[in-house]
Amino acid sequence: MHAIVDALGNLLRFQLTAGQRHDAVIGYEMLKQMDLTEKQVLADRAYDSNRILKLLEEQSATPVIPNKENRRKPRKWDKEIYKERHLIECFFNKVKNYRRLVTRFDKKADTFMAFLTLASIMVWLVTMNLVTCKKHRGQ
Repeated sequence: MHAIVDALGNLLRFQLTAGQRHDAVIGYEMLKQMDLTEKQVLADRAYDSNRILKLLEEQSATPVIPNKENRRKPRKWDKEIYKERHLIECFFNKVKNYRRLVTRFDKKADTFMAFLTLASIMVWLVTMNLVTCKKHRGQ
């Protein structure tokens, strides 16, 4: 499962693929469909590909992606901002509260995707409720 989340860790887009598909290929296809103008894109090392970096450059987006070990000319990236990448891991942990997703109960991809969509909506609603409550309490 490949996912893109916003700055609050809410799902914006996801795609299911076979296990042998490379992350950078799917990542490029997903990022290509988004408006990333002047945004920061945080991703792990698997997404350090010239193709993705070129796409981000074309859209004036800032890549916050660590260099792969085999990159000949390492790029600079912001290690402090990269710490926020934990939000994607937090999203995956939140949807793991739904046993049906964790155990891959649904064998058909379309059924799995439907339930993942429902779980993502639930996560989004809980997050928005928490943000709203904090605003009302003045936090």
